[in-house]
Amino acid sequence: MDTDTKKRVATRVKRIAGQVAGVERMLAEDRYCVDVLNQIAAIRSALDAVGVELITAHLESCVVGHGSGSEHECAKPMKKDQLLAEVRTVLSQFLK
Repeated sequence: MDTDTKKRVATRVKRIAGQVAGVERMLAEDRYCVDVLNQIAAIRSALDAVGVELITAHLESCVVGHGSGSEHECAKPMKKDQLLAEVRTVLSQFLK
């Protein structure tokens, strides 16, 4: 993952952490349940967006760029069918 992507993801994760802290405050303040649920929905959406960004970065660097030296240092050497199986597994776990 390149430096810009890391920065964007880190910024989003910090924002999500703030949203989670906001839900905690809302619960402590005994806020209206619907308002809390709306905030939880926003957090889930934000997490999905981070996940899509990470999957995209993985596809660009580790799958499409496999063997070019652009993949993550922890990436194992794999054949095409192994790469596709990994992507399939990651997507099925992410989409649960």
